[in-house]
Amino acid sequence: METLQKILLVVTIIGAINWGLIGVLDFNLVDTIFGAGSLFSRIIYSLVGISGLINIGILFNHIEAK
Repeated sequence: METLQKILLVVTIIGAINWGLIGVLDFNLVDTIFGAGSLFSRIIYSLVGISGLINIGILFNHIEAK
């Protein structure tokens, strides 16, 4: 399970970096690589969103365990 958590965290960090690039430089790396509005871009955005939601659950489980 720890490996899955690390993978999800990496995906979430990649998404955060992309949002940082959008906010600071108005540059969307995902759209640049895969094309704006393409199926691959939507899949990447979906994976980042799902990873973020799962990380919220992991965070609360980790807090409750202490």
